[in-house]
Amino acid sequence: MTELNHSLEVQDVALSLEQAVVLRPTDMFRRAVEQMSKKRLGIVCIVDDENAFVGVFTDGDIRRLLLLDHKPIAALFAEDISRHMTRNPKIAAPNMKLRKAISLMEYTDVYDLPVVDRNGRLTGVLHMHAAIKNLLDL
Repeated sequence: MTELNHSLEVQDVALSLEQAVVLRPTDMFRRAVEQMSKKRLGIVCIVDDENAFVGVFTDGDIRRLLLLDHKPIAALFAEDISRHMTRNPKIAAPNMKLRKAISLMEYTDVYDLPVVDRNGRLTGVLHMHAAIKNLLDL
């Protein structure tokens, strides 16, 4: 039986900014979808010109948008991602215990959490698979 690692913090296992998809509010919807596919993540983190975290856009947002918005795909692809992002999503602090972050992910039914420091800056993304793998020390 695998022993759980109770001392890990979110910052120990979060994806770096280079591994995550990070865009500006004025980047197009198309770019968000392209980058999500390229990096195989279900989340885009949106930051402003000072790199302050302002929201997320997820694969779930894409599905809901396609079902609710009857615009042609080409029109959606040309829109700014800020029109469709979720403001004030659930986030994790870098020093949050990994077990607590996984509980938050389970409770809110999300697979990825932006990691945001106390100054409001994005520092990474906690991905559920990496979190569980590291928590169980597989």
